[in-house]
Amino acid sequence: MASKLVSQTNIKSSGDVFHDLLRHQPHQISDISSHIQSCDLHDGEWGTEGSIISWNYVHDGKAKVAKDLIEVIDEEKKLITWKVIEGDLLEVYNSFKITAHVETEGEDDIVTWTLEYEKPHEDVEDPHTLMDFFISVTKDIESHHLQN
Repeated sequence: MASKLVSQTNIKSSGDVFHDLLRHQPHQISDISSHIQSCDLHDGEWGTEGSIISWNYVHDGKAKVAKDLIEVIDEEKKLITWKVIEGDLLEVYNSFKITAHVETEGEDDIVTWTLEYEKPHEDVEDPHTLMDFFISVTKDIESHHLQN
């Protein structure tokens, strides 16, 4: 049962800087957001398709881990898609993909998070709290960049 959640957030900081951080320096997010403990490169190079990175993060008050394959990077669209290949999310969902897309519309930079997932059965909840997590991390990054 494939499902999708989408959320958009306006940011006052530069969308280019936000995209660049997610692509080339995700390991720095742990210094910016208390939600992320660490981000490590397992295979490949930072910011390249096919690379594998692991995240240690706190979601719903619990320490979690995720190992992600960087599946798509579209520099022109400022879009990155990660496919979760190991970790806590795959204990709940059959599959999980996360996409961050940054658009500039006039004076506004908009971050769109898309969560695509397959639930093993209808009783499994949609990951609304995880979407809240991504919005919160986005706001942490925005605040950090506005202070500097």
